[in-house]
Amino acid sequence: MSALSVLILLISVGCTRADEPGLVRLPDGRRVYVSCQGQGSPTVILEAGFGATSQAWSRVQPALARHTRVCAYDRAGYGQSDPGPMPRDGAAIAKDLDEALTAAKIAGPFVMVGHSAGGLYVRLFADRRPTDVVGMVLVDSSVDHQDRQLAMFGPNAGSLGPNIVAAQLCLDLAEGRRAEAHDGRTARCYDHEGKLSPASLWRAELSELQTLWGATSDELVAGRTFYDSMPLIVLTAADTYKSVPEPARQAVEARWSQLHQAIAALSVRGVHRIVAGSSHLMMIDRPDAVIDAVDQVIEQARRPTP
Repeated sequence: MSALSVLILLISVGCTRADEPGLVRLPDGRRVYVSCQGQGSPTVILEAGFGATSQAWSRVQPALARHTRVCAYDRAGYGQSDPGPMPRDGAAIAKDLDEALTAAKIAGPFVMVGHSAGGLYVRLFADRRPTDVVGMVLVDSSVDHQDRQLAMFGPNAGSLGPNIVAAQLCLDLAEGRRAEAHDGRTARCYDHEGKLSPASLWRAELSELQTLWGATSDELVAGRTFYDSMPLIVLTAADTYKSVPEPARQAVEARWSQLHQAIAALSVRGVHRIVAGSSHLMMIDRPDAVIDAVDQVIEQARRPTP
């Protein structure tokens, strides 16, 4: 084999490994599923929202991978990752991600991208790795103590009660405490093949929900309160509250935008952007808007800070 052939083979093997998903083992023996694509720096880390796996980024990850390395993963109990110890609050989730990246030998610098509840989790990860995280994009992100922040619109405005009830129902089904009933209430308890999802998933979901406006929010408030000149883009979906009747809708949307503006203001390079034509699931409705924002943050992160 010629030297050129060997070089081509090495490059080919290197690219294949970079694009291969796999399970990495944490110090406590649990396995976490991490899927990376592309090459380059900074590495983009994609954190899905509540109830979602790494597959949530299927319309975003390949496009970003054309320019840099991009990794998505499944939180403990989700997808292909092993269940984790309770509670599944933000600190535990950020710790798992930290250890998973270390185990996978994925080094910084990082641009963190978080959707919904994932926006809280990436900010907590940034508290753990302040020198490694060089940029963030928050996609219609949750905010700390969201129930309190929206309390002006009524006691149930920011409540997770319905989600908790739904997750508990699925857990009861998975653990055999309730007879299976195939109806609208239990549809999300089953996967795309019609199989009942495992109890470990519902335990993880329940714990995340039960800690989101409590321990996770408290951890965030106790953490970093200013990101200096870190590139930061906060995206607000224009239609998140589309189902709210007028005139309340305008007031709720204004408050939601205001809360996101406050997060953007945590960096002198922070930008707040409202994305038209998008529901809360922006990475599905407007992947182009997410991709553009991440590309912008990557370019800013690559330039020296003024």
